[in-house]
Amino acid sequence: MHERLEQQMEFLREIDKLKMIGRQTYLSDGVRKENDAEHSWHLAMCALVLKEYMPEPVDAARTVELVLAHDLVEIYAGDAYAYDQAAQEAQHQKEVEAANRLFGILPEEQGRYFRSLWEEFEACESPEARFARVLDNCQPLLLNDASGGKSWREHGILAEQVYKRNERVRQWAPRLWEYLEGMIQKHVELGNLKGNGKAADSF
Repeated sequence: MHERLEQQMEFLREIDKLKMIGRQTYLSDGVRKENDAEHSWHLAMCALVLKEYMPEPVDAARTVELVLAHDLVEIYAGDAYAYDQAAQEAQHQKEVEAANRLFGILPEEQGRYFRSLWEEFEACESPEARFARVLDNCQPLLLNDASGGKSWREHGILAEQVYKRNERVRQWAPRLWEYLEGMIQKHVELGNLKGNGKAADSF
């Protein structure tokens, strides 16, 4: 009992480090960038609020588990900026190694369970994993809109890149996509996103 509890407490201490992993998306006030723990919390709330917009039935509680677990590996692997192709290509192997290390802290069956949540999110094969992935794409869009496109401007992001990254939202949650596409077009018109904003026609 004591050994098991100590393993669980060690894991909980270790995942506090998620608060230290910075992301490139600004908070809604545009003053500072969010961290991974804030991102995960926001995704969990999105899962509870936006469930009705998925065309297939989803278990919101299961989706919450997925979004809370999926970025934990970034404690060791770090966050790869969504629009940095080279970083994205190198990220998966780093995250596999991080998952082995992090979930190995837990008692064996709990470690397997958390590893399975991470793998389910990555595979995008269950309705809940698809919903979680949709939310992971939607949330940065929401914050970029709220902060006046600040991160997009800083990185010189093209509208085509945003469309490409959100292909899954268009495919898996068309009602949400309709709203988000209007948001993207607004920022093209404002000059916060470069390009003509017509990349949606190409896929």
